[in-house]
Amino acid sequence: MIDLTYSSYTAFYLYLVMLLVQWAVATFSKAKQPNAIPGKIDENLSHDSFVFRAHRTFQNTLENSALFVGTVLFAFLLNVQSPVFAICVWVYLAARVVHMVLYYVISTEKNPSPRTYFFLIGLLANVVMLVMLGLRLI
Repeated sequence: MIDLTYSSYTAFYLYLVMLLVQWAVATFSKAKQPNAIPGKIDENLSHDSFVFRAHRTFQNTLENSALFVGTVLFAFLLNVQSPVFAICVWVYLAARVVHMVLYYVISTEKNPSPRTYFFLIGLLANVVMLVMLGLRLI
């Protein structure tokens, strides 16, 4: 069971590294733009701009981080050592990495975009983790 716990810790650590990478890509791609203003993104940008996509990738991950981070930290606090939970953490991480890559490389206004499916996979993994925690508390 300790290997599974360690595996979840590793996936959580890699999630935080991914978040740092997204911040760096968004920050430095924007800073390279002519007349870049710190803290502001040009409101005329859209999906055809890598700066916009990098910014949205980071913002989207931040918007979804509270639920994931809260869920995982709560599970760590409860000492959850479940293979299903560990798999869900890894699935969430993998889904978010693919979501990130697709956001970086695909310029589309189409809805749903291909990245939407990976968002949904991550969401489902998070819901499964929350249900597991709820059942543990009963």
